[in-house]
Amino acid sequence: MSSAKSKGASKGGGKGTPATVAATKAKVEYTLHTYEVAPDGDLSYGEAAAAAIGVPPERLFKTLLAEVDGRLTVGVVPVSGSLDLKALAAASGGKKAQLADPQDAERATGYVVGGISPLGQRKRLPTVIDESASGFPTVYVSAGRRGLQIELAPADLARLTGARLAGIARG
Repeated sequence: MSSAKSKGASKGGGKGTPATVAATKAKVEYTLHTYEVAPDGDLSYGEAAAAAIGVPPERLFKTLLAEVDGRLTVGVVPVSGSLDLKALAAASGGKKAQLADPQDAERATGYVVGGISPLGQRKRLPTVIDESASGFPTVYVSAGRRGLQIELAPADLARLTGARLAGIARG
């Protein structure tokens, strides 16, 4: 694992992922953490990422897309739990939610499953972050590709995504 800290200073030539570019442009202080991704096709990317960078899984958040009353919505929850679809629907002002098709999620965000970041998405979607994030000085989310996490303050994450905080995680 390696880490690189940034205080939102411009990175040469706009390099980076859309997530890191968005954070840099907003002058948000963040730290990038890289790690090796297991080639075995394991779908528990979040738990593997938490172990690889040495942080508790409740502090590393996964980005999931759901359809709330037919509208794509982003839910950001700790990798130690799961997304409560009913709570996401309620927090979004909807009635019914179901996980989005992975291809729809990739198309809407511009990222691949396992590397979907709540930051710098192709299209800004309604976003809800689990309220547990506010209990930490910083949280970790995907920086836009597998093997790269961005650590930032929960308030900055909420501001950059236009998110609201609500209890949307189970477990």
